[in-house]
Amino acid sequence: MESKEMLSERRICQCCGMPLTDDLLGRNRDGSPNEAYCKWCYADGVFTYSDMEELIDVCIPHMVEQGFAEDQARVYMKEMLPKLDYWKRYEQLSDNGQFDEFKRQLIDEINALSVEGMPKVEKLNSLVGSYVNLAYRLPNGVEVKFLDDESTYLGTQLEAEFNTHTCDHTAADRCFGVIACADFILIATYGAQGADPELVLYKKR
Repeated sequence: MESKEMLSERRICQCCGMPLTDDLLGRNRDGSPNEAYCKWCYADGVFTYSDMEELIDVCIPHMVEQGFAEDQARVYMKEMLPKLDYWKRYEQLSDNGQFDEFKRQLIDEINALSVEGMPKVEKLNSLVGSYVNLAYRLPNGVEVKFLDDESTYLGTQLEAEFNTHTCDHTAADRCFGVIACADFILIATYGAQGADPELVLYKKR
């Protein structure tokens, strides 16, 4: 029988340290759940992080929202991540840069679209479909979602260059949301908390 320590270790993501529940498990290539990783760090049999510092930068804002001081959170992550199985066995588990090259290719394709008002994309992070699957109203009035809630995508949020900054600027500001995968690129704009989303572009790859 496993000790409490072993069970505890198994139920945190062995890449980012996030506590794991069944709905947060990553998926293997065959669609089966992987008990060791969350779906942000491991999607369809592919690890989504190869740079520990990048992962820390992604995690820090979420930890701050939970009450951590930023400096405290960064120190904690720097101490904790090297102890996790993925980073201890990185050379064995990594794909020799193939996924990073795929992300660079996606970034080049997105920037080549030259969407008016959208800054250049510098990096893409892992995003779970259920968190970013907005409903867009089509010209015929029908609202449509384009993503799979259970899938993991690559994406980012960028502040629109055409925003008007005033003393009370929240109503005027809009962001670009970029979602991409092997099959398509989706670009949209929306207000605070995803309000009033508008589809800008949906391009099959």
